[in-house]
Amino acid sequence: MNDDQLEGKWKQIRGEFKQKYGDLTDDDTTYTEGKFDEMLGRLQEKTGKNKEELKKEIDKW
Repeated sequence: MNDDQLEGKWKQIRGEFKQKYGDLTDDDTTYTEGKFDEMLGRLQEKTGKNKEELKKEIDKW
């Protein structure tokens, strides 16, 4: 899955992700073009997972 596909999928599942990790905010799950890695970094801080784990979790949805 390339980054564009991953970003598209993320848009579809961000609400579910926020429900699963209740301390995430809209600011944590919102990004502008070119900021996807920065957003993943925020998710890493909040969830304790590494970037690959997060990408795999997003890919499963």
